[in-house]
This record gives sequence, structure tokens and C-alpha cells, in this order.
Amino acid sequence: MGGHEGFSYQRLSSATWFSHFRASALRSKSLPPPSSQTAVRSTSGDSLVRRLGLFDLILLGVGASIGAGVFVVTGTVARDAGPGVTISFLLAGASCVLNALCYAELASRFPAVVGGAYMYSYSAFNEITAFLVFVQLMLDYHIGAASISRSLASYAVALLELFPALKGSIPLWMGSGEELLGGLLSLNILAPILLALLTLVLCQGVRESSAVNSVMTATKVVIVLVVICAGAFEIDVANWSPFAPNGFKAVLTGATVVFFSYVGFDAVANSAEESKNPQRDLPIGIMGSLLVCILLYIGVCLVLTGMVPFSLLSEDAPLAEAFSSKGMKFVSVLISIGAVAGLTTTLLVGLYVQSRLYLGLGRDGLLPSIFSRIHPTLHTPLHSQIWCGIVAAVLAGIFNVHSLSHILSVGTLTGYSVVAACVVALRLNDKKERESANRWTSSWQEGVICLVIIACSGFGAGIFYRFSASVIFILLSVGVVVVASAVLHYRQHKIETTSSMFWQLELYSDTSKVCDY
Repeated sequence: MGGHEGFSYQRLSSATWFSHFRASALRSKSLPPPSSQTAVRSTSGDSLVRRLGLFDLILLGVGASIGAGVFVVTGTVARDAGPGVTISFLLAGASCVLNALCYAELASRFPAVVGGAYMYSYSAFNEITAFLVFVQLMLDYHIGAASISRSLASYAVALLELFPALKGSIPLWMGSGEELLGGLLSLNILAPILLALLTLVLCQGVRESSAVNSVMTATKVVIVLVVICAGAFEIDVANWSPFAPNGFKAVLTGATVVFFSYVGFDAVANSAEESKNPQRDLPIGIMGSLLVCILLYIGVCLVLTGMVPFSLLSEDAPLAEAFSSKGMKFVSVLISIGAVAGLTTTLLVGLYVQSRLYLGLGRDGLLPSIFSRIHPTLHTPLHSQIWCGIVAAVLAGIFNVHSLSHILSVGTLTGYSVVAACVVALRLNDKKERESANRWTSSWQEGVICLVIIACSGFGAGIFYRFSASVIFILLSVGVVVVASAVLHYRQHKIETTSSMFWQLELYSDTSKVCDY
């Protein structure tokens, strides 16, 4: 009998734990309206300081997006897409503009607090969805920071070797890394040192880190403009024909590759709590930084494919070798400096965003409270920032994470997709108070189901296209997307119409009561 009672108690406690976990995982976050400008305080009573203006936010977005890829990815994709790589960057930029509009809308409707995609999904969906978004983003950010620091170390060594006294004398463990245990480990000392220096800058405060980012971003933008202007005089229009030698499929495939060259504009949304005028500046900063990046990428593509036939482009350093072939070696030196500046700002902003995400989860109780503490003098999340630097330094110091970073870039794409879904879910959520509870639940669930169908069908269409499946499967997937989108639009329109009629009836009823009185 005692054993039976013990079993019953254990089963009851397990059921209670599961019920508690389910209730916690499915709860959503209620936030005050942006007009209140409520200052979110940490457990110590301190908050982040608002010191970032509009120009700082634009430079933050550009600094996060424009890296060494502008000097490498353009040539890599151009070898397959030809001069049509310009269209690849244009298509990828257009898709990013649509997602940037989602970020801009959410940034303007939410209060100025840290969190970005995590906070949006917490409010639109539930806690478990928000936490999974955070985990995916952190995997991408941590491994991406380690990979970028390794690339920065390699470019820094290449820049130092331009001096004859240092050429060939710098050991591998300072640059690309020294292989150990049959390639299982790859020792690198310079990458962790660079991460430690940037972490130290970020710990000093947002004003200091913003100043470093502004100087480095301005440097690389000026260098890119010099490259475009200098190369414009060496363009041979004949190199642009044929414009798409391998057809439109190669151009479209190139767009999927260069998409990640625009990743970074979401960093502006994560600086909401340190923006001087977030409701006005965040949307402008997000869109402005993305448009600047699109123009710079297109300019570089046109110059690169116009200077050298696409079939002769180098895969490792296409832009530098293109200028060297024209006898303009000084531009190659500028490109190396621009690559170092670009990687530095990308790494700096990446570490900055990571610490703010950890700060948001620490405040919500999903991580230990130490991550929510803000230094009373420096006004920075010191513990979160140091933790991010340590994780990236360990990964960069003993592992070669270049290949893994490309695989985990899908985490960023998932985060962008969730943000787009948040816009639809929150628009449906706006009608919650105008409907009965049962009808609201039904409408919200139908909306989420439609979003899942659209996402899965779109992914399926991409897989079918990538592996050259029958066009019937591609058209079928596209058809499902169109139908699901139409249903979603119809449901939202129906909700708005019903809500409008409901409020008109209430207003008419209130007016009738006044007249009777």
C-alpha cells in the first residue's frame, strides 16, 4: 500500500511539474505601449544610457553588415553568375528590405527595451518560442564571432607581412592557426587577443564602443568608395556581355549565397534601450543602413565584373587581384586595410548584440540574474559582455570554426523568419480585445497554422528548385503558399470587418441610451 501511495505521489508531482512547465512555456510577455517610454531597470536599479543618435545607429547597421565579404563574396559568386551577380545582390537586398520593414514596424510599436527578435517572439507567441529563437541566434553569434576573429587575425597578419621585415616570419598560430591532433584542434593566439581587446572596449561603455565603430565603419566605407571610383575608370563594358552566362538559375542561386552579406541590420533593433529617440530613429536606422549596404554592394559588383572577365576572377581575393592586374597595387593595400576595418566592426557589433540579448533573458528570469546586472558607473552589462567574449575566445583559440559558421547561418535566417511571423501574429493580436475569447483563440491558431504552412511550403519550393526537381512540385509548393496567404489575408480582413461592425453596434447602442435619457 505504501509503495502504491508513493507511486501515486510521484506521478502527481510529475504531472504538477509538467503542468507548471507547460504553463510557463506557453505564457507570453505583456509590454507597455511605446508611448510610455518605460525605462526597464535591472536588478541593481541601474539602466542602460541613451547615447546613440540616428547617425550612430546607421553606422551600427553598416558596421555589422559590411565586412570582408564585400571584397571576397562578390568575386566568388560572380564566377558562376557572371555580371548577373549584381542582380543577385539586388534580389537578396530586396528580400532583406522586406524583413527590415518588419523589424522597423516592430521597433516602432514596442517600448525601447533590449531583446530584438527574442522580445518580439516572446510577446507575439510564447516563452518557449522566444527561448528557442535565442538559442539559435546565440549558436550563430558565438560561432560567427569566433570565425570572424580568425579571419580578422589572418587579415591582420597579411597586412603586417606587407612590411618586408615581417614577411614569412610570423608563425601559423598567430594567423590562420596551427593544426593539432591530426586537425582535430587548431591553435590560434591572435584571435582571442583581438576578442579580448574588443570586449574591453565594449565594457567601457556605449559611447566609447560607438566611437570605435564609427571610426572603423567610416574608414571601410571610404575605402569601398575609393575602390568603386578608382575601378570605374578601368571598366570595359564588353566584360558585361553576356550578363548572365549560366542563366537565371545561377543568378538566383547566387542571391541565396549573398543574402548573408546583408545580415547585421537587426543589430539596430537590439540597441533600442540605448537610442536617444528609439521610436523615430530605430526604423530609419534599420532601413537606412540596409540601403547603404545595397548601394555599396552593387557598386563593387559592377566595378569588379567590368574590370576583369568573370571567368578570370580569383576565388580568394578577387578584388585585390583585379586591381593588381591593372597595375594599381596601392588599391590592393587599401582593400586589405578595408577588410581589417570591416571585420573589426562586424565583430564589435556582433559582441555588442550578444550581450544585450543575454541582458534581456537575465531580466526575464530565463538565465541567472548575474546576466541582468548593469555596472553602476560604466552603464554596460559587464558580466554578459565578458561571458560573450570568453565563449568566443575559447572557440576561436582552439577550433577551426569557418565551415561550421556557414552551416549555422541558418539560425539568423530562422530569426528573420520568426520576426516576419511576429508582425502577422501581433496584427491578429490587436483584434483580441474586440472579439470573444473562443473566437480569438480560433483566429489566432488559424493564423499560426497558415504561417507554418507558408514557411514549410516556401522551404520545400527552395529544396525542389535547388535539386532541379520537376517543375510540377515547385508550382505545387508555390500554389500552397498562395492559397495559405490568401486564407490568412481573408481571415484578417474578416476579423477587421467583424470588429468594425462590433464597435459600430456598440457606439450605436451607447448613442441610443443617451438619446433615451
